[in-house]
Amino acid sequence: MIDTSSSETEKINEVWVVAACWNEEAVICQFIERVLLRPDVAGLVLVDDGSTDSTLERVRQWQKKSGDQKNVKKVVLIELTRNFGKEAAMLAGLDFAKDFSEAVVLIDSDLQHPPELIDEMVIAWRSGAEIVTAVRDDRDQESLFKITSAAWFYKIFNRLVDSVQLIEGAGDYRLLSAPVVEALTTMREFGRFSKGLVPWTGYRSFEISYKRVIRSGGVSSWSPIKLFSYALDGIFSFSVLPLKIWTFLGITVSFVSLIYALLVILRTIVQGIDVPGYASLIVAVLFLGGIQLIGIGVLGDYIGRVYVAARARPHYFIRHIYNID
Repeated sequence: MIDTSSSETEKINEVWVVAACWNEEAVICQFIERVLLRPDVAGLVLVDDGSTDSTLERVRQWQKKSGDQKNVKKVVLIELTRNFGKEAAMLAGLDFAKDFSEAVVLIDSDLQHPPELIDEMVIAWRSGAEIVTAVRDDRDQESLFKITSAAWFYKIFNRLVDSVQLIEGAGDYRLLSAPVVEALTTMREFGRFSKGLVPWTGYRSFEISYKRVIRSGGVSSWSPIKLFSYALDGIFSFSVLPLKIWTFLGITVSFVSLIYALLVILRTIVQGIDVPGYASLIVAVLFLGGIQLIGIGVLGDYIGRVYVAARARPHYFIRHIYNID
């Protein structure tokens, strides 16, 4: 088991890495080796988020093989009971690591986040940064659709949200000092959006640029639908402005309708009664019906979040924790 009885002097340089894993059998062992090569990393916490391939087995094999070696860094494997999602898996890792680390590095296990950047992140942390954020400066490997949609998301989010501003290209690859980890684990909200929660805490941040590399194995689990849903999570978690927008939209539509009604009355007085066009009537009905359905959908999303929060179910369940003793 992990020894948490070390003194503050011994803990001061304890940097642990937390990574969520989902079907990463092709790269997981290489990922472990590259992370543990970093001299400032004390250990690694892997959270298996209900993988359906052999990710879990390969990590267990690595643990057993390394258990006989001397001075090997600790690798802890947390097996969740099912797939709870990346946000829940990262929260599980932070919950586990916060008790024995002075800083935690969140990183993806697909090797698109280069582990070698951890050295530079630790230097920035020891120089006073409470959060160190890795920001992508090269996105040529991504599709035009993903680049364009991401750019629009950041613009819309930063326009709608006043409490926090997102940096384009900043993802989940971050170093978090102990106070930041404590703050994040205290917030138990559902529909978590860590990209916004981290800067929302208000701790000092330092940005480091890096080039994202091509996946060396496996397939991304982020489909366009999941990305769109995640984007909505981010906006709805930090702003109620979408609700207010429909109030202003309703006022605008009502005002335009009133002006049109006055024009119809005036035309009737001047030219007499005529038969209104069927096409214009159908267009108006469909337009207003669509506006109402969208408004109901936005309202329903917020109500759904209140319902989920009211149930207060745990974010995750752990089947087993595998440690190197």
